[in-house]
Amino acid sequence: MNRASTNRKSNFQGMKKQVFIQSYDSFARQAGERFNVNPVVILAQGALESGWGTSTLSTRYHNFFGICAYGRPNEFWEGDGVTLGQHCLQFRVYGEPSQSFFDFARLIRSAYSTAAAMSFNPEAFAKEIAYSKYISEVNGDNREAYRNALVQIARQLS
Repeated sequence: MNRASTNRKSNFQGMKKQVFIQSYDSFARQAGERFNVNPVVILAQGALESGWGTSTLSTRYHNFFGICAYGRPNEFWEGDGVTLGQHCLQFRVYGEPSQSFFDFARLIRSAYSTAAAMSFNPEAFAKEIAYSKYISEVNGDNREAYRNALVQIARQLS
C-alpha cells in the first residue's frame, strides 16, 4: 500500500469515529445519567461492539452492544430478535439507536452492578466486564484483547 492510500484509509477511520461520536454521544450521556454509568464506557463499548457503528447488527437492527435476545422485554426492548447466520446467537432488535444505549446501561446497572460501580474508572470497568458473562467466548471473543481494546477506545474518547 502506498503512502497516499494509507493516509486516505487513516482519514476514513478518523471520519468514521467522528461520525459515531457525534451521532451517539448524547445517547450515551443520557443513558449514563439515568443509570449512573460513565457515558465514556458506554460509548466506548458501543464503538467496540459495533465497529464504530458499521456492523450489520448496529446499522440494520440498532443493536450497538451485541446484546443477546434473552430475558423479558423492557421499556427499551420489545422482545424482537434476529439471528445473523447459521449457528449464531439471537440478538436483540431495537426500533431506534437510543433504545440500544439505554438498554445497555440498564443491563450493566442491573446485571453487572460491580462493573457499573467501577465505570468511572474505565480500566477497572474494562477488566470487570471483559471477565464477566457479558463476553461470550463461544463467539470467539478473547477476553484480554477485548479488555485492552475497550481501554484504548475509552482513552480516545476521554
